[in-house]
Amino acid sequence: MATLKTSILGIEFENPFLLASAPPTASIESIDKAFEMGWGGAVLKTITPDDLEMIEASPRYATIKEKGKIICLQNIELLSHETVQYWVDGIKYLKSKHPTKVIIASIMAPVEREEWQNLVQILNDTPIDAYELNFSCPHGMPERNIGMAIGTSAEISILITSWVKSVATKPVFVKLTPNVTDITWIARAVERAGADGVAAINTVQSFMGINLDTLEPVLNVDGHSTYGGLSGAAVKPIGFKCVSQIRQISNLPILGMGGISDWQDAAQYITLGSDAVQICTEVMINGYGIINGLKSGLLNYLESKGFNDISGLKNIAVQKITSHKKLNKNNHLYPSIDKETCVSCGKCVKICSESEYSALNLDKEGLSLNREQCVGCSLCSHICPKEAITMCC
Repeated sequence: MATLKTSILGIEFENPFLLASAPPTASIESIDKAFEMGWGGAVLKTITPDDLEMIEASPRYATIKEKGKIICLQNIELLSHETVQYWVDGIKYLKSKHPTKVIIASIMAPVEREEWQNLVQILNDTPIDAYELNFSCPHGMPERNIGMAIGTSAEISILITSWVKSVATKPVFVKLTPNVTDITWIARAVERAGADGVAAINTVQSFMGINLDTLEPVLNVDGHSTYGGLSGAAVKPIGFKCVSQIRQISNLPILGMGGISDWQDAAQYITLGSDAVQICTEVMINGYGIINGLKSGLLNYLESKGFNDISGLKNIAVQKITSHKKLNKNNHLYPSIDKETCVSCGKCVKICSESEYSALNLDKEGLSLNREQCVGCSLCSHICPKEAITMCC
């Protein structure tokens, strides 16, 4: 039988599902509850020096929904409001009660050696399993020259990673931001500085929009707003891109995240290079109980594929990502029309004619294809409301 157990940097995970550093890991009581329900581990909401002020705005969330389902969430939430001592005591409590669970301390401090090293040296005396350096929060912190302001600079990322590594007694992951031109540049930098692993991605900096009735921001704080972090299903393709790009240039362990809502998403992250995954937004939408479906779904999938554990799945798909130049340009596919399913709505004809090619025709005999005009782009198969068009040779 397959197992969900895995090992990363000598840390034993009972399953690869971790709560990401976020509101679901903001308190010891919440993490305790999540562990009871079966989560493999948790990354604590980012711990900072006690004198780094955290005053929240209200409200601080906005969403975009499709047919009643949240497809993305924007937040301007800051970091942990708790003291360092709260977390020291809480980590000891959680580890004594849940010795098999993985606890990773997310940390952030001003760009000063003493600040980072003091925080690490305090936490070294707790039974945490690893550190996660938050170089990636995209709101509130960058204007203080920390968070994403660190992770967009290779020079500063190297500096802080080396400071932490010089005193840390546990493995160090660096959480990277997608808000850069090339995430591999920063990944290479922190690897050179001694990082033991990376976590990717944090949220995508965004602006949620304007209410056209009031002409005020959708995320409205007394008539004003700011740029926030976008998460949820809409950012999953960005997470996939970043994780696979990092895996192509590095063998460091990767904690993958961004838009995971079910076991299928997690499996995709693993086959694109992740060694374990972190989840936040789906928990904020549906609660800790999603862990049951995540575990059973992934376990059943591994068994159906004949894999003993997730190691059999890791990195398979990332090998199939290449440059545009290397793609096969000689394999021309054409639309195949299911006459029984097609309702002759004409949408594909309209879109094809208005998107350059005019390869589809509709008359009294139904939908037909002019193969000489078709370039095999596949747009028609995607916009067909009845899914009556598929691409084939």
